[in-house]
Formats: sequence, C-alpha cells, structure tokens
Amino acid sequence: MQPFVPKSEQVEQDDRAVSRLPGVMPMNCPFCGASTRVVDSRPSEDGTVVRRRRQCDQCGQRFTTYETIEQGPLWVVKKDGRRELFKREKLLGGLLLACEKRRVPLERLERLATEIETRLRARGEREVSSRVIGELAIRGLREIDAVAYVRFASVYRDYEDVERFREEVDRLLGRAPDPSH
Repeated sequence: MQPFVPKSEQVEQDDRAVSRLPGVMPMNCPFCGASTRVVDSRPSEDGTVVRRRRQCDQCGQRFTTYETIEQGPLWVVKKDGRRELFKREKLLGGLLLACEKRRVPLERLERLATEIETRLRARGEREVSSRVIGELAIRGLREIDAVAYVRFASVYRDYEDVERFREEVDRLLGRAPDPSH
C-alpha cells in the first residue's frame, strides 16, 4: 500500500517529474524571459485545473499560470440536422431562463451545466444530439426546482397545447409515467 500524499505535494512531485521529460520546455518569465520555478501548486476543487504560482529565477517576479486539459470541439446536431459548436454559456443561459424569478443559486446552475458538459465529453464522441443535451438539462432541473423543470420542458419539448403541459405536470407529481425512462 502506498503512503498518503497530500494533493499539493503530489502536484509538486508531478511538476518535477514532468520537467524532466524529454521535449518539455520550462516556463519562461513573462517579464524577462528567464526560467522560472513553481513555488505553489493547487488543484481546483473539481480537479480540472491546476493553479501554479511561479517565481522567476533571475528577476524574482511572481506570476500565476493555470493548467487545463485541452479538449477538442464538441458539435451539437440540431433537430434540423444543422451542426454548431457546443457552448456551455448557451446551456447555462437556458437554465437561467428557466429559473428566472426562482430561488435557485447561480452556483447550482453552473454546477449543473458543468455536470452536463462533463457527461457529454465522457461519451468520447465528437457530436451529440441536441435532444441528449435537453434531456440531461430536464433531468437536472427536475432535481433542482419543479417550476424551472416544467418551464424548460415546455419550451424544449415544444408543447403546443395545455393538455401536453398538464401531462408534464402530472408526470412531475407522479400521476403519470415518464416517457423518457
């Protein structure tokens, strides 16, 4: 069994190991161009970003860098067959609109948008149907706020009459089966 190593120490060990790899260039100082060293590394809470404080060996200036995984583009295939780049901001905008005048914290909607994007990228596909994104958003909103869920579902599922809207409310209240399951 390996000994426990705090995350910050592990990141520093990783920094040292990476700097010894062939072809890896050191980070140069943006002020004078000399080589720098890492004085502090911290992973983000969700583990997707590493924040590094660096100090120049020559001029002593300090600066911060952020390391993230480079991800390829994710394409959304719309109902009419058009394709557009996935934009997390657009998804978040739809969630915010559904939650307008509701007591839903912005942080919770940002977390939902991140969860949806993570699930989409975890599929390993370059294209995803807008239907999949909509269904993930509906499921997430259902857990967060019932009114926001019905608002989003009514627009996303394009209800054209009150009867379809009522059926969705019945499903929400457990009086009708959910067709998405």
